[in-house]
Amino acid sequence: MRTGSDFLYAVPSFWEGMARIFDLGNTLNEYNGSPSGNIADEIAFRMDWAMVGDNIRNAMNEFEKQTVTTQ
Repeated sequence: MRTGSDFLYAVPSFWEGMARIFDLGNTLNEYNGSPSGNIADEIAFRMDWAMVGDNIRNAMNEFEKQTVTTQ
């Protein structure tokens, strides 16, 4: 199970996060690159809808568990 759709931004390491404390000029921001804005949007939309599918699947599994235990 994924925890989120994070294609458009890079997840910093622990040390990068620590360095951001002292980055008053906001110079350490880093984003994932893409050949074009349209391609970036398409990838982000696909990942978002994959997350929606995961949430629906998890809800269906929880519902099934609850109905099985109550019967």
